[in-house]
Amino acid sequence: MKNTKMIALISALVLSVSMTACSSNEAAPAPAGSVSADHSVSALTPPTSLKGSPEDKTPAATEKNDVPAAASADAGIKEDADYAPDGDGDTIAAEAPAYSAKSDSIRAEVYPADGAEAYSPISPDDGYGETAPAMPETDGDVIMPPEPPQQQPEAGLLTAGEWKDNENWGFFTNLVNTDKISFPSYGVEPRFRTKVTVKNSADGQPAVNAKVSIYSEDDSLLWTAVTDKNGVAYLFTENADTEFRGVAEYGSAKTKFTGKSGTDIQKIPEGEQGTAQSIPDEQRVNGNSSASEIELTLDSSGAAYKKTDVMFILDATGSMGDEMAYIQKEFTDIAEKIGDENTRYSVNFYRDEYDEYVTKCFDFSDNVQAVQSLLNDETATGGGDAPEAVDKILAECIGSSGWSEDSVKIAFLIFDAPPHYGTEASLAASIQIAAEKGIRLIPVVASNSDRDTELFGRAIAIKTGGTYVFLTDDSGVGSSHLEPIIGKYDVEKLNDLIVRVINEYKQ
Repeated sequence: MKNTKMIALISALVLSVSMTACSSNEAAPAPAGSVSADHSVSALTPPTSLKGSPEDKTPAATEKNDVPAAASADAGIKEDADYAPDGDGDTIAAEAPAYSAKSDSIRAEVYPADGAEAYSPISPDDGYGETAPAMPETDGDVIMPPEPPQQQPEAGLLTAGEWKDNENWGFFTNLVNTDKISFPSYGVEPRFRTKVTVKNSADGQPAVNAKVSIYSEDDSLLWTAVTDKNGVAYLFTENADTEFRGVAEYGSAKTKFTGKSGTDIQKIPEGEQGTAQSIPDEQRVNGNSSASEIELTLDSSGAAYKKTDVMFILDATGSMGDEMAYIQKEFTDIAEKIGDENTRYSVNFYRDEYDEYVTKCFDFSDNVQAVQSLLNDETATGGGDAPEAVDKILAECIGSSGWSEDSVKIAFLIFDAPPHYGTEASLAASIQIAAEKGIRLIPVVASNSDRDTELFGRAIAIKTGGTYVFLTDDSGVGSSHLEPIIGKYDVEKLNDLIVRVINEYKQ
């Protein structure tokens, strides 16, 4: 009996030790938040088993931009956003995890080591008492931070500046003479300029819309321009020291003059109608650029135009997406601010060779809604290389027969890339035709442009009596904008600037 009892006691002790050993050798649950060596996206897939207690959290270091590895099947993963089961089956409040990777209703949580920096966005209304941005997306290797909210296209957001080289000619000439800028630009040569101011001989008021032309000694036409509402026209030769003779006329009234590009203007021969004056020597600018100015009188005041034709020429390649969206929003607001039944609009688009189209042009219309619809139908796509078909669109739009004879003519060229090399002759011809018709070209240079684009824009503005406009970074919209080589300027809303420029040219 004793033996039997002893055997039973020993068996019980062995069984107890065995059970204890089995218990200690059983796979223990991994501490909540433990990470494996796998840092792939697939490691974020949470297991269906829901075990572990926040009390068992063992800190695990994680890089700020790394994807946290998944916890093991027994790691601290919970289904409820607020509570996790503890080891006794009761519930305790869960601590906020450093990072929550959400898959349907299950989240895998990784806790950083003490002192380790952790990337820790949490999903909105996550039950931890705070609201944060939505979960970042992954690109397969790293966690991508959430993108900042994008500003929606809205009239009046874009900012811009303006610079008039023709009214800052000394500044322009000094830039040229010190090689800060150089010309010609894509065949457009603005350096050799003569400014002509025509006034009515009767009252000294500006002679508006008078035609002023200069000819070479062999009677070849060099340049023709139309005076603006201030009676000013700009004439150009291709070289310095080019001798010319000229005539300003409106109807039957004419005034003749002679001169030489880049030098003082000569008095007209005795007996010819009109007078010509040269600027004083102390006001001249030395160098390669013309500093000539002529003041003429004409037995006519010309005639101011009541009509205004406004053309928008838009680069519609892929890089112009931001600008296209905002111009679509700006147009109707601009037209409403002008509020003039005598103003017509035309919208035109261009891309490049091998795109869906090269040019797409529309007639002038005073129906603002119809023009807005044409704008809204267009998208920015295509392109590829940097230069675009600027020569093609200018040839088509400037040469259009849609312009009214008796209108103030303004063309906004909104673009971010220069023309192709090899198109110089076409571009030069289009700019000369624009000057002859009195079309004021207003380049609006957008983001991601380069210095060549700036200089081309300034050249065509100078030669057509226009003004140079450029978008600025002040709005925070789009990519970075090139700072032009100019003097001090004011930053304005592009919307307001366009309205102001149109009103400055209207008569």
